[in-house]
Amino acid sequence: MDVGLLFDLRNPAQWHRPWADHYARSLEYCEEADRRGAGGVWFTEHHLFDDGYLPQPLTFAAAAAARTRRVRIGTSVLLPNLHHPARIAEDSAVVDLISGGRLELGVGAGYRVPEYELYGADFDRRIGQVGDNVREIRRLWDEGGVTPGPLQSPVPLWGGFYGPRGARLAGRLGIGLLHINHEMYGHYREGLAEGGHDPESARVSDLLPIILADDPEAAWPRVAPHVAHQMNSYMQGSVEGTDLPRPPLLSADQFPQRPNEDGSFSLLEILTPEAAAARIVERTKGLPVRHLIFWASVAGMPDDLVVRNIELISERLPVLLAEHLGTEPAGVRTGG
Repeated sequence: MDVGLLFDLRNPAQWHRPWADHYARSLEYCEEADRRGAGGVWFTEHHLFDDGYLPQPLTFAAAAAARTRRVRIGTSVLLPNLHHPARIAEDSAVVDLISGGRLELGVGAGYRVPEYELYGADFDRRIGQVGDNVREIRRLWDEGGVTPGPLQSPVPLWGGFYGPRGARLAGRLGIGLLHINHEMYGHYREGLAEGGHDPESARVSDLLPIILADDPEAAWPRVAPHVAHQMNSYMQGSVEGTDLPRPPLLSADQFPQRPNEDGSFSLLEILTPEAAAARIVERTKGLPVRHLIFWASVAGMPDDLVVRNIELISERLPVLLAEHLGTEPAGVRTGG
């Protein structure tokens, strides 16, 4: 397994910096992750968020690809139902070519009605449409329906699904499951068999709600307001365009820093690398994990915490994971 960092480019009003500076700084973080030995940089997609959540991940991925040399370049996730499949096939191929064959294309269905309305897409059929779009993107690549095609053949594809239906769909499509969950893994393997794929080809990855710090207790009160902003925006966005009532806004003190009793991850935890490695190994036991993805930053959190988080994830965590697993660290290099 390797470790990577997710960028959503949120820039909330209360911590706002000029947009051009914010994008430039985020690309510098990608370069730093690459230099320090991270396994990947990943970008995600949403639309119409007040804090400017990244709307076009493949555009930013192309910029990151040109500024890096080794990290995998991933989407976690792209929303294919909001784009024409030919456009995704072309844009993805360009990113793969710019990167020298480092693209990992993760897709998902999304959950916000306003985004589907913005693009004139059918919200009610979103899970099935993701499968149709993945098949069409593959067909375009395989049959030369777009030119030039990607460098990789095939491009690694991932399904970011969190329920049984989506897990089985990822299996039937023969793509990776972008979710680490033992119960869903069973549905995923069943889907692989249903689709005529070898269940032993199963592979999983996921975004883990973890930030690393040398002193989590000191870091938590500085990060908690950013966690509150992020969770509030997700919850409010989930009911926009529906008849559901808006959930109440939560404050920073309603997000205590403590693990769940069952050992699962909370909404977000700040851990030392040592604590994170032990938790991750325990939670992923028996699963064919390919990529572990972590937040680079949460909703504009302080730069010094972002920089240290990137350093610890890129350099320290892979060594600790390898020690637990008795393997060689994945792609670790020291800065210098």
